[in-house]
Amino acid sequence: YLSKDMEEGYPGNLSVTVEYSLTEENELKIYYEAETDKATPVNLTHHSYFNLTACSEDVLNHEVTIFADKYTAADEELIPTGELEDVKGTPMDFLNPYTIGSRIAEVTGGYDLNYVLNSTEGDMSLAARVYEPKSGRTMEVYTTEPGLQFYTGNFLDGTLTGKDEKVYKKHFGFCMETQHFPDSPNQPSFPSTILRPGEKYTHSMSYKFLQGAYPAAI
Repeated sequence: YLSKDMEEGYPGNLSVTVEYSLTEENELKIYYEAETDKATPVNLTHHSYFNLTACSEDVLNHEVTIFADKYTAADEELIPTGELEDVKGTPMDFLNPYTIGSRIAEVTGGYDLNYVLNSTEGDMSLAARVYEPKSGRTMEVYTTEPGLQFYTGNFLDGTLTGKDEKVYKKHFGFCMETQHFPDSPNQPSFPSTILRPGEKYTHSMSYKFLQGAYPAAI
């Protein structure tokens, strides 16, 4: 895709390529590349919704592990403040598995926040794991990016229908979006999202699906 100079207010002609591949190991791999002729912010991600029960119920019983000690604090409008907060002792702590529903009432509106991953940026590392006990399905998320946005379908309201006429109600899906931190251009302490001429933006991530016994937490 070519995003032309000043499209949606962004400078530069930005050429973007996204490659999707499905492996024999039930892994959906996504690879992004981008180049520009003017300095411009680039922070691409993937916003698919998942429900490991095949939408037979909401996702509140899904057990989530996120390998992050910190998250980017945000204001009431979900704009990052620039501060990094510790997850320990808060409902944002998923270093050990918790069901989504066990503490969601303690988070205003539901989960919608960016985690600061413990892995090294640029290394393809395990960022999160989600397990659904009734089906025995597990999804693992891998990425080279420093951040992961975890969202619990807080604004799904039953107006959308999908496969087999399933109605998508509140919390009937979750998202795991690998990314740089939101609002990075306005937060000097965050990793930069500015791409300059002569540079190449790259971003690899994957969703891996497993069936059977829940893997031991790392």
